[in-house]
Amino acid sequence: MIASLGRLLGTREARKLRRDKGAMVASLVIGVYLLATIAVMCNVISRKDCSEVIGPNSVPGFFRAQPPESRFEVARTSMLKPVMRALGRSDPTAALADVKLGRWKVADKSLDPLRQIVADALVLQHELEKSENLDQDTHLESKLVEFERKTAELIEPLSKQDHWAQDMAMLLGTDAQGRSIFFRAIYSIKVAIQIGVVTAVISVLIGATLGAAAGYFGGWTDHLVVWLYTTFSSIPSLVLLVVIAYAFSDSDAKETLLPVYIAFCATFWIGTCRVIRGETMKLKQLEYIQAARTAGFGSARILFKHLLPNTAHLLLINFSLLLIGAIKSEVILSYLGLGVQSQPSWGIMIRDAGNNGDVIAGRFWQIGTATFFMFFLVLAFNILSDALQDAFDPKHL
Repeated sequence: MIASLGRLLGTREARKLRRDKGAMVASLVIGVYLLATIAVMCNVISRKDCSEVIGPNSVPGFFRAQPPESRFEVARTSMLKPVMRALGRSDPTAALADVKLGRWKVADKSLDPLRQIVADALVLQHELEKSENLDQDTHLESKLVEFERKTAELIEPLSKQDHWAQDMAMLLGTDAQGRSIFFRAIYSIKVAIQIGVVTAVISVLIGATLGAAAGYFGGWTDHLVVWLYTTFSSIPSLVLLVVIAYAFSDSDAKETLLPVYIAFCATFWIGTCRVIRGETMKLKQLEYIQAARTAGFGSARILFKHLLPNTAHLLLINFSLLLIGAIKSEVILSYLGLGVQSQPSWGIMIRDAGNNGDVIAGRFWQIGTATFFMFFLVLAFNILSDALQDAFDPKHL
């Protein structure tokens, strides 16, 4: 099979594909996503990075400036409040050592200077709290800037490396729990690609094997396979996916991706099976298959040595289409709470944005980031799938 794919990539059709600029751009985009997946697998961004609080809650992403009211709330709650509480403890030094917000920690100052900074900041805070809405009281902008500068004195300056890492984490803002949206979106690429590839490989293998067997042997084998995929096709695919995923909700495997794999592979093989069955019924009538039978080759050898390799172009196209379907279905299931459970995914990000009231409050950066990343990955695979069909499927020539 691998040798057949190698020969396939060296054909005239493959050269036609390489001349398709849209397909090459799509391949480049997919390559970027694959590099991000490899980076996550190499622990450049870990699951812990995605779950840690790295900054204030609901910091805007997409380089949007925060309105004065939000800036005041961030300056008041991110470090001033925790330092005040720590200074009021019986052992303030130990309490201050525990005050952290991502890479930020309390400035290395003695207690008296810290108390003075807090006192000065509270004076400014009381003046700013007299305003009913800082977004409208523009004359208090200078006071707000002074308040932010004063509270920043409570924070230890970051090193260049830590400053760069913090900026990267805050690049697309934070969610309602103060977690990095950028880290969660990048990690979700790995989840999406992993689910897509595993589902597509297993589904193509199952569909190709059953379809080839049904088309080649005919008789009761064909009737059994046709009955099987007809039965599965009669059930709405989303309902079947939800039922299978829900069946694992109380098992030990619910925290893994196994329920997702089973749910997808139980249905995604049907399209490939139909296509390969029809192609096999056509190919088995050709002379080289008749010659192989006459030469005494067994059915298994004919299937896996002669028939399936000549359907490699269809398998390649179906692999791409199934990968797209798996990624989109994972987002839907995770949004419904039946897909990915213990790690970030685009579906979970979209669900969290709705549950936390982000959309109603105009905080679009979490749902926007998840949609943006998913859109370009699916679009790239769609373009590549169309190009593969145009190049390799004889019906499109």
